[in-house]
Amino acid sequence: MAFESINPATEVSQAHFSPWTGAQVEQALAQVATATPQWQERSIGERGGYLVRLASLLRERKETLARLITAEMGKLFHEALAEIEKSARGCEHYAQHAATLLQDEIIATDARRSLVAYQPIGTVLAIMPWNFPFWQVFRFAAPALVAGNTVVLKHSANVPQCALAIEKLIVDAGFPPGVFRTLMIASHQVASVIADPRIHAVTLTGSEAAGRKVAALAGQHLKKSVLELGGSDAFIVLEDADLALTTQGAVTGRYQNAGQSCIAAKRFVVVDAIADPFVEEFRAAAAALVTGNPMEKSTTLAPLARNDLRAELHQQVTQSMQQGALAILGCKPPDGTGYFYPASILDNVGPGMRAYQEELFGPVATIIRVRNELHAVAVANASRYGLGGSVWTRDTARGEAVARQLAAGVCFVNGVVRSDPRIPFGGSKCSGYGRELGRHGMLEFTNIKTLWID
Repeated sequence: MAFESINPATEVSQAHFSPWTGAQVEQALAQVATATPQWQERSIGERGGYLVRLASLLRERKETLARLITAEMGKLFHEALAEIEKSARGCEHYAQHAATLLQDEIIATDARRSLVAYQPIGTVLAIMPWNFPFWQVFRFAAPALVAGNTVVLKHSANVPQCALAIEKLIVDAGFPPGVFRTLMIASHQVASVIADPRIHAVTLTGSEAAGRKVAALAGQHLKKSVLELGGSDAFIVLEDADLALTTQGAVTGRYQNAGQSCIAAKRFVVVDAIADPFVEEFRAAAAALVTGNPMEKSTTLAPLARNDLRAELHQQVTQSMQQGALAILGCKPPDGTGYFYPASILDNVGPGMRAYQEELFGPVATIIRVRNELHAVAVANASRYGLGGSVWTRDTARGEAVARQLAAGVCFVNGVVRSDPRIPFGGSKCSGYGRELGRHGMLEFTNIKTLWID
């Protein structure tokens, strides 16, 4: 199976790459194994210096890198530019704060001195998705590298040029050879890499199905794992919500990145008292989105990354309509070139429908009408997923109280759910386990060592 880079807006094939042979994989893993102890011996400050240079290179090359993102997975160019900037800020954040985040923790015990030290775990295999091809890598790699770990990356097959560009950035930033390697391997080659004793942990961002396979393999070989999987985030609109603010948040939360985000707002759980005016304003705002060339400023809705993803999304939509959902906007792919799908809204969504119980990974919003706040929380939590969620209300104390009841790892009040290097990010239930970002995420790939000195 070759890796193929296809432009989602034009359907033009841009590049092919063959998967590595076993010998090529062995050569890369041997290089990383040699580099690991030497990298761990460097100070946190020295490792952070490499991240600062990496951030500088990301900004120097942001136009070229953003064009590459847009060409390979279809993201709007201005969103791609923002992704590169976010990646640079993430590198700078961990360079600046790593020493504090990793400092020894003194614990009062019966010993003369006792403490907890946070030391690197070794080499981490990162299996990363295509939807944020740079940020997903750097939000894991920046804290892992500055903590003293080495990294091998298995990126998604449809963004091979992004995968290679990331490794080139790290090489050009002056990182020692072997500290970071991109492995050009197919999915069936992953199991042997996880099993390799030179790999000490694995992190995956991807589908629930992929997460189950990786978790099983990691468990079989007693490797630490962190999983960030799918989500079907509830966007709860209470009767006292600011309608203009909430509508703006709804459009951004559902349609940015063409809806291809694990933490996108997907289930709009709306209290009956405000449902009709909210749906009317949301529909009008969504209808104004324009599909087209993602490089053009006038385009506000990008294509989907692959045609198979569009086909699966449309099947979910049509079957939900057969089950009783009402298409009040879009819900039909356009004719012509490109993997486009219009901004769409399904109303009257209820239990038993695919749109109610499955993740819709694309620009389709589902409206679920509820009686009151108590009903909204029950519906929000009636999901196999537990990644993120948001609550919209003029009463922020009330919003916080509702957010605390949501079975999710990340909850926002009057804000669109997003990741931030300062705070931990991750889910519960079938959305995975473990955390990225913040101090909690940085410590996931450390050996938390207790020292007792009498």
